[in-house]
Amino acid sequence: MDPITLTSERLRLRAFVPEDEDVVLAHCQDPAIRRWTTVPDPYTREDAVFFLNRIVPDGWRDDSDYAFAVEPLDGGPLIAATGLHNRGSGVWEVGFWLAPGHRGHGYMTEVVRTAAHWAFTGLGCVRLIWRAEIGNTASRAVAERVGFTPEGVQRAGLLHNGTLRDCWIGSLLPCDFGLPSPLPYLPPREAPPVVDPRTDLPEGPDTVGPGA
Repeated sequence: MDPITLTSERLRLRAFVPEDEDVVLAHCQDPAIRRWTTVPDPYTREDAVFFLNRIVPDGWRDDSDYAFAVEPLDGGPLIAATGLHNRGSGVWEVGFWLAPGHRGHGYMTEVVRTAAHWAFTGLGCVRLIWRAEIGNTASRAVAERVGFTPEGVQRAGLLHNGTLRDCWIGSLLPCDFGLPSPLPYLPPREAPPVVDPRTDLPEGPDTVGPGA
């Protein structure tokens, strides 16, 4: 896909360009971005160059990752980034970061809502997922404001700087935005009963379990 531009009430989401090198490098020195996202840590100029000249164009060309730089509609340098990552079978994952000095104004909620709407209307997304390492309450607050439904914890779900970490996961469906889905969705009429797997085990001295 050729890069496109999306707009919201206050922001423009455009494709990254090599000229963004200095500002991307500066923003990715922020301790919170390095701690909670999967950007390299430490983040060097070489990392910025590789991201802008390889990862971004390869993702758009291969329809695997669509990365957007976020800037104010009324002008100014980029203040945030978001990306949609293809997970197969109509499932996409959203990721994002917001530069220090611009937090607390609702920008990230606006960005993610805009990206999600395009995923549903432009990409045929049937399920958009959000994940964040446990403890990243700022990211979770954004996801919940957008309308993601928390689904629980994935053990060892995120790889960050060579270490697997547990993460929260949530989902957003087209119907959550009042949009039709490319595929029909049939949720259960009611939640199935919770069954304790131990209730069906025999008791007695001859009982054996996994690994016995």
